[in-house]
Amino acid sequence: MPWFVKLEEGIVPKPSFDVVVPEHLSWLAELERRGHRPMSGYWADRRGCSGDGAGGMLLFWAGDWAEAEALVRHDPLILAGCVRWTLHEWATVFGAGHLDSP
Repeated sequence: MPWFVKLEEGIVPKPSFDVVVPEHLSWLAELERRGHRPMSGYWADRRGCSGDGAGGMLLFWAGDWAEAEALVRHDPLILAGCVRWTLHEWATVFGAGHLDSP
């Protein structure tokens, strides 16, 4: 399976964003249970409210672009309008030994 990357930028005040985080974490756990191997985090150097570059990244497996986009569109942060996002298929060329698909 190919790897996909969702990049996101927070667009709401942090308190509004933080309310959705528990549901987002549950969604990530479901992706893990379904074998998509999600790895998610935020930009540690840019924590705060909208407009200051706060955001993060999700790396995950999906069968193809259509599946990846469908998965991402169910992210509670997106459904709640908390983030602006882009999706990319990631083609690794070096150093991905432990990230290789089966």
